Amino acid sequence: MPQASAVLFDYGRTLVTFDYPTADLRGVVERFRPRIAAATGLPAPAADEIIERVLLPLEQVVESPSEDEVPYFETFTAAWRNAGIELPRELLYEILDAEQRVWDQAARVVDGAVWALGWLGERGVKRAICSNAPFPPAMMRRQVETNGLAGLVDAVVFSSEVGRRKPAPEVYAATLAAVGVAAGDALFVGDRVREDYDGPRAAGMRAVICTAHAADRPHGEVPTIESLRELPRVL
Repeated sequence: MPQASAVLFDYGRTLVTFDYPTADLRGVVERFRPRIAAATGLPAPAADEIIERVLLPLEQVVESPSEDEVPYFETFTAAWRNAGIELPRELLYEILDAEQRVWDQAARVVDGAVWALGWLGERGVKRAICSNAPFPPAMMRRQVETNGLAGLVDAVVFSSEVGRRKPAPEVYAATLAAVGVAAGDALFVGDRVREDYDGPRAAGMRAVICTAHAADRPHGEVPTIESLRELPRVL
């Protein structure tokens, strides 16, 4: 039987992976350009210009190293304003929601994720998602429902719900509380050393890095697995 009572998983590059959906985002922006023009009283910039000046810079927000969560909607609003496009709050929220629905479809569950979550569930091990994501929680939870992972985990905690980002201890604590398991009885699985190995270990958990989609391969003594299908050997 597994020694861990719970396994906490990072989300992006651990359970799901993405390619930047440029064509679909362009379609969203094209759809909103008439309303952007009506709201500003000026011709709307081309879709590619909006992607370049507004959407792409926001990717840096997603990767923020700060332990304080970024207020994403306010940052989204400021990005449009900085591009010289002042829009009503309601319209901005519609655009953000439409953009996030594109990402809902772009998220691809990685090989081995469904198998690993099922294997853990069959053995009574609690499963949770514990991830940095600054987007509105309702939109992130919709994404997890859309790709089918919601039905395979016992809890989902995103940093936007906590107001803090990994490796801040509050994010791990909130997830452990959600599954009712002490840190010493949990294993953390993710793709980044700082957020998914050092942070969990400082919080009292064991941790392992899954390298299948990791941007950087860990060095030194950090334990790794090549695929989530290897998870049983580290439990």
